[in-house]
Amino acid sequence: MLEHAPTLQLIGMAVLAAAAVAWTVVLWRVLRRAGLPALARRPAAPLPALPSQRRLGHPLESVELTPAEQDAFAGLVRRLAEG
Repeated sequence: MLEHAPTLQLIGMAVLAAAAVAWTVVLWRVLRRAGLPALARRPAAPLPALPSQRRLGHPLESVELTPAEQDAFAGLVRRLAEG
């Protein structure tokens, strides 16, 4: 298969392969120098400038559905589940 490739394509493929190897080596050295434990995710601390948020929604945000609305919603879900 390579016998049908033009010379410039082969040179380009070799240059891309060499660049990929060089990028991998540089990335490996940077990560080793920085220390892999330093990259571990630290527990998120709350930001002092942002107000605390409630976990539950306001009670007025919930709405009771009528039996007809519940049936219509169940039909919609069935139609969507069938595809």
